[in-house]
Amino acid sequence: MDDLLVMPGPGAPRGLRVPAAELQEQFSHASGPGGQGVNTTDSRVQLSLDLTTTSALDDTQRARVLAALDARLAAGVLTVTAAEHRSQRRNRTAARERLATLLREAVAPPVPRRPTKPTRGSKRRRLEAKKQRSVTKQQRRKPGLD
Repeated sequence: MDDLLVMPGPGAPRGLRVPAAELQEQFSHASGPGGQGVNTTDSRVQLSLDLTTTSALDDTQRARVLAALDARLAAGVLTVTAAEHRSQRRNRTAARERLATLLREAVAPPVPRRPTKPTRGSKRRRLEAKKQRSVTKQQRRKPGLD
């Protein structure tokens, strides 16, 4: 198995290289298409990476990835499963691509929110709606003796 290469992007300008020794693959029976060989081949792939100990990330990247993927982690280990193809080789490729995509998106720094002001049109529409509600409520009142 080769090293996992993650394409350059925000947060990783030179990309990432995850050593093959840090990736763990497990194979099992996959449900779904497979014909006669479905019960004899282990085509489903589970690819795991321990994010807390990997040498591919620096401290800043590690903090971002752990925060972004917190819901998907089990004791700091990210696991990706691929079983959509009939062959183990294609599922291995799919799992590696999925893991690389997750890491690339998680390493990106958060985009700061730029505060905006309401537009003139939205202010006008809001005030017109308030006036209309006021008129509606005034019309519901009993006529006064003024």
